[in-house]
Amino acid sequence: MELSEITPRLHLLRFSVGQAYLWRDEEELTLIDAGWVGSADEIETAIRGVGLDPARIRRIVLTHCHRDHVGSAQELADRFGARILAHRLDAPVIRGEAPVPEPDLLDWELPLYEHGLTVPEAPPTRVDRELADGEELDFGGGAFVVHTPGHTPGSIAVHLPEHGVLFTGDTVASVQGVTFGVFHVDRDRAMESMRRLADLKPSILCCGHGAPVTEDTARQLAEAVG
Repeated sequence: MELSEITPRLHLLRFSVGQAYLWRDEEELTLIDAGWVGSADEIETAIRGVGLDPARIRRIVLTHCHRDHVGSAQELADRFGARILAHRLDAPVIRGEAPVPEPDLLDWELPLYEHGLTVPEAPPTRVDRELADGEELDFGGGAFVVHTPGHTPGSIAVHLPEHGVLFTGDTVASVQGVTFGVFHVDRDRAMESMRRLADLKPSILCCGHGAPVTEDTARQLAEAVG
């Protein structure tokens, strides 16, 4: 596993299903999502491979409760003293106190979903801080929580307006251009959430699946919501 640079402050960690992001401030690191369970060693090695100290990870922000996003969060948090943050509506699922909500699948999504289930199930994972819409997080010059229900009830995006960066979780995908995500619990609410994200007009789009979008980003996102 390698960290690929998007900007000098922003790196991508890619897994065979899903991905995570690393944000670098002067003294601290922030992970957006945490990949598969059992990947902590690889993630640590990848971070060290770009000359950064993983002991500087202060927080792990989980965009939602799915296994390919939560997997290594607690192992990394325990190893480096980081705090785990997630929306209050997904926190019980992440902790293992409630079941993962079932998606409303379209026929063409079924084989993709079955492939997604090949990711090992995430263990019950603590949540140190439960988030709500509009909260400001202390990284990236001010990172704002955007509640984006629909993919899961507690899905969030994270917006760094100072840098024009938007982490969308799985509400948006960028596998073949910018598109509506898949496997939503409530497709109508997810589309409403995507429209809200388009209104933010980001210059860099970081989705849970697909390559980061760094050119003509706001237009592509706006066109994807019609």
